[in-house]
Amino acid sequence: MPAPPDRAERARMPIAVYILGLSVFALGTSEFMLSGILQPLARDMHVSIPQAGLLVSAFAIGMVVGAPTLAAATLRLPRRTTLIALLAVFGVGQVAGALAPSYTVLFISRVVSALACAGFWAVGAAVAVSLVPFTARARAMAVMVGGLSIANIAGVPAGALLGQSAGWRAAFWGVAVLSAIGLVGVIAFVPRTEVPTGEDRPQLRRELTIYRDKEVWLALGATALNGAAVFALFSYLSPLLTDTAGLAESWVPTVLALFGVGALIGTYIGGRIADAHLFPTLFGGIIASTLVLAVLALTAHNSVAAIALSLMLGVTAFTTAPALNARMFNVANAAPTLAGATTTAAFNIGNTLGPWLGGLVISAHWGYPAVAWTGAALAAAAVAATAVAYRLQRSTGAASRLVASSEAPQPHEAAADDRSATDDRSATAGKRL
Repeated sequence: MPAPPDRAERARMPIAVYILGLSVFALGTSEFMLSGILQPLARDMHVSIPQAGLLVSAFAIGMVVGAPTLAAATLRLPRRTTLIALLAVFGVGQVAGALAPSYTVLFISRVVSALACAGFWAVGAAVAVSLVPFTARARAMAVMVGGLSIANIAGVPAGALLGQSAGWRAAFWGVAVLSAIGLVGVIAFVPRTEVPTGEDRPQLRRELTIYRDKEVWLALGATALNGAAVFALFSYLSPLLTDTAGLAESWVPTVLALFGVGALIGTYIGGRIADAHLFPTLFGGIIASTLVLAVLALTAHNSVAAIALSLMLGVTAFTTAPALNARMFNVANAAPTLAGATTTAAFNIGNTLGPWLGGLVISAHWGYPAVAWTGAALAAAAVAATAVAYRLQRSTGAASRLVASSEAPQPHEAAADDRSATDDRSATAGKRL
């Protein structure tokens, strides 16, 4: 007896999507691992903790600049070739970081690595979405975001252990090896694509019209604020655990791994429910993050509470990630490469803003619990932005619109667009293929 259509569809996630998720594991390990090696790195480079935290912002700045720039520059290049080139540059950047003789060189290497990472994310997201039906977008993005979650479970704690036992440079060497493995996977499994020609060829001017749309900007704002809320705390989680909660430095990798376990759980939950219940997933995850951060600010001196809330923050923060990605692809459906680039830039605007604001709070001598309060305030602002977006959607009667169409939508896509306007009001809206 044949499987129901929705179950059959769930069984056909292309292997290339999982390969992209594997590559994101390497990218995510590099992006997040500084939270576990911040203290030894600062000591070795003779800089303060806030200065070392700026390396997180440096990576995020590179992502913000690199995502739209490289997406535009490579718009007419074969996507597989672009992915291979960007992953190779990323690996070289990790080697440069491992060999960096000074803070300045390390800072530059982080920016270069981030540029390549941003381009890979933007193009990789567009590839992942193009390989699945409209109603499986959040699930495909959950696989890619899952690479980040696993990076937090395995890569970041491993980097912290390497940093404590073999020096922080060993963590960069480890990521260089991971990027080489990802490169082999992309070469072997991501399908070759020809550059569209004629009427179908990508046109930057046409894709740029997505930025005329209010819903695109609201999606960007909610994504940036949510990222800032998480990274305001996560970038300084290690010193909060040791200096405020009183844990030994050897506990840091374990807590980071717990955050990663929570992130994987959240990604799974978000990937399963976001296609059918987009706005409820957004509201539920962001409001929960606001509450977790506020409670952590109040209980940061309690080591048990700090550990438990780190796990819970991973769950709440990453439950929203597939929904935030899918939302952007829905409102900018006709410009998938720039939609991926915009989402990447938005996340990393938040990843830049959060550590910067957290560093200001620390430099003002308000203490590490104040960083959690900062994150809670940013998360509350993300809730407000999402509420405005939801109200606008209700007033226009469409959650997903083709705002810069480069070609007519296929019939099943147009139907999915129409039905998605009620996806958060119907429990069956996600079972359409």
